[in-house]
Amino acid sequence: MLEDREPSLRGWEAMGVWRGPSTVLTLLLLLCPLPTAACPPACRCLAGDVDCRQRALHEVPPRLPTNASTLLLGYNFIAVLRARSFPSLPVLLRLSLPHNQLGMIHRQALVGLGALQELDLSNNHLATLSPESFLPLGSLATLNLGNNRLEELGTGVLSALPQLQEVFLHGNPWVCSCSILPLWRWLGHNRDKVPEESSLQCVFPEQLSTYPIMAFRNESFRQCQETPLSAQRYATFLLLGLSSFLASIIFCTLMGFIVVIYQHLRKEPRFCRRPLLCRGH
Repeated sequence: MLEDREPSLRGWEAMGVWRGPSTVLTLLLLLCPLPTAACPPACRCLAGDVDCRQRALHEVPPRLPTNASTLLLGYNFIAVLRARSFPSLPVLLRLSLPHNQLGMIHRQALVGLGALQELDLSNNHLATLSPESFLPLGSLATLNLGNNRLEELGTGVLSALPQLQEVFLHGNPWVCSCSILPLWRWLGHNRDKVPEESSLQCVFPEQLSTYPIMAFRNESFRQCQETPLSAQRYATFLLLGLSSFLASIIFCTLMGFIVVIYQHLRKEPRFCRRPLLCRGH
């Protein structure tokens, strides 16, 4: 009987089916997949929804279920989203972070959230945003930046989101200077994506505080769109300025010599007349 079994095992091995313990381990992993991360103690988890609201959290929980589709982190004390603040959440569709103390988002903070479709960052302390922060969010459709401290939005912040369909920007202290030009241009091409475009008003300067940003025309930014000087022209103006400065010094020095000589010549005849005047007496 053993002689009959041995050739059969060798036959299976020759066919590549039998691999010893590694084959058994593979079968066990397929039949019993690894469990997802447990629900964080401060949160409640139910059917893919992870609710961590009003838990006095100062950072994102380090371990989250990998099958999470909704993550609610509102009404906490999160101030910073550091690099890779979130574990890889391949099916996360909604991330909500309103009413925190968020003031800084690292450019790699949202890595691993490629499926995200809705992001709520409203009612925080955000004053600046980097375009790199949103680059991992290629599927994002809705973005809420309302009631932050944004005075401007740099070039590329919103254009880094190719699938963006709706953005909320109300309640920010927009400064209507040349720095608002990138946002003004984006709004001009994406009016349908901003439901509140008529209510986006300047806060500074005060004389423009009643004007919606979209009420401005291209002429309003004419001075902001002037072509900058080329290096050659800049060097030319620099040389002209330096030449003018040296010429003025030489001119002033020459005029000083002329004045001194003139004053000397005016005084010399008076000394010559004194002996004549004395002889007359």
